[in-house]
Amino acid sequence: MGQTRIQSTQPGQIGVVRCSGSEFVPLFLPPALESSNRCVRVCPRRTLDDPSLATLAYMTNQPFLGIDIGGSGIKGALVDLSVGDFVSDRLRIPTPAKSTPAKVAQVVARIVNSCADQLRPNDPVGITLPAVVTHGRTYLAANIDKSWVGADSEAIFTEKLKRRTIIVNDADAAGLAEARYGAAKDCDGLVMVITLGTGIGSALIYRGVLIPNTELGHLEIDGFDAEKRASANAKTEEDLSYSEYIPRLQRYFSHLEELFWPDLFVVGGGISRSSNKFLPKLRLHAPIVPAVLRNRAGIIGAAYLAAESAK
Repeated sequence: MGQTRIQSTQPGQIGVVRCSGSEFVPLFLPPALESSNRCVRVCPRRTLDDPSLATLAYMTNQPFLGIDIGGSGIKGALVDLSVGDFVSDRLRIPTPAKSTPAKVAQVVARIVNSCADQLRPNDPVGITLPAVVTHGRTYLAANIDKSWVGADSEAIFTEKLKRRTIIVNDADAAGLAEARYGAAKDCDGLVMVITLGTGIGSALIYRGVLIPNTELGHLEIDGFDAEKRASANAKTEEDLSYSEYIPRLQRYFSHLEELFWPDLFVVGGGISRSSNKFLPKLRLHAPIVPAVLRNRAGIIGAAYLAAESAK
């Protein structure tokens, strides 16, 4: 962690001028630091030419396939991991109404077959699921059929696709993508990526290493499951104004900070497009920034993990 002088730009934002150049990065800092000219601790960035980041994935032009399984759609695309972006059109197929492992695997196979000519035979495919994933098995499945609970998902997909698969929680994949290529690109510290959507997804990345299955949307706060009060869905269903919603977010993020003391918060989900309406209002010790990869993050993170496993 290093110290970097900050300069004020506009209300709620600080322009960070890093010693490596004049790069501008928008940060929402605590009000006590706004309009100041003091030094604060920020996450130094590393670039892809840093030897510590050299992996097979970065040293080849071979794209990897990431697939993101959601409650309403299954999406996939080939990803260039040297830049963290799609090199093919994203293919989206509706999730089957009864989203059992067998039916979902059929859809995933269609996506894999659509770009099979661009995949090497032994390259694995990265797949996200809205479920806790441990050693290839899924638990606590949300927004998909309950038959996923306890299923050996990795074996199911590997058998159907006739190639190795890497299964990961969807929020973890998105968080890792933000840490590698997005809002927290190679931050050398503790990054917490929180997705505000139907529920609350979480990912914890320490010095570039994913700590999986944190499920911090299910923290009990003031007698409530946190996502029941602070998710974007709660705001919509209860028809909350931002002035009514912000105190709930403040309570949630303050609690997270008391438990983990991250160096950086990244906030994703569709509501992050309106981050200027609520992030500057939050009073936290750590900077808090909107995600930048948005609905591409799950696919990119899944592809990244597939490439890592192929080393």
